[in-house]
Amino acid sequence: MDLRKLLLSLAAAVLFPACLFSEEWIIPRTTYYLTAEQQRFPDFPPPPEAGSRKDKADLAAVMGWQKKRTARDCARAGAALHASYEELFGDISPFPRPLPEAAAVILKRVKAEADGAAADVKDMFKRQRPFLRDPALDPCLGRIGGLAYPSGHAAISRLFALMLSDLVPTGKKEFFARADRAALDRVIGGVHHPADIEAGKKLADKLYRACKKSPPFLADMETLRGLLVGKGVNRER
Repeated sequence: MDLRKLLLSLAAAVLFPACLFSEEWIIPRTTYYLTAEQQRFPDFPPPPEAGSRKDKADLAAVMGWQKKRTARDCARAGAALHASYEELFGDISPFPRPLPEAAAVILKRVKAEADGAAADVKDMFKRQRPFLRDPALDPCLGRIGGLAYPSGHAAISRLFALMLSDLVPTGKKEFFARADRAALDRVIGGVHHPADIEAGKKLADKLYRACKKSPPFLADMETLRGLLVGKGVNRER
């Protein structure tokens, strides 16, 4: 590396420390299932108004979890840092282990489009993360970058749960319980308000309704169905 490139790299490291970045800052935008227009929801409901009773309750809830969370809670939340399928559902996945490449490709496509849709809504409202709004808040997941509303983790975990529940209806309760836990962990970890995760779930529902009208998505769901283990049960306890 020449001197100029080295100096630029050092400057970037100083001006943009790693702790400011998160997976939500780098959105691999794709339109494999939904068009760019279909991924946008200009009528999406806004977060609670700053300073309102609901907004104060949102911050109070984050503080409440901060006071009672355990190291184990924070470790569990941190294990799903990137909100990948394997992080979220790997231990209860109905697919073979290791995850077949065909399934991995499909699930990454789904995540990319969900991330893009969430980024658009975040940009509409620009709600700051709770620890930036209340200095008393100390997130155990770190002072990550990105915006708060809606939660991308809540959106993708629910979207995966919706897909898995259609593929394996008998596992619906477990899949949604896992998605709900993944979403709540973002509040426990101090990086989202409760309203953020509820908005993420609403976004997932909207995306899934749109995806179910997409021929490429329906074709990929059939591919996933063909990869299920037995009756769709694969557990490693």
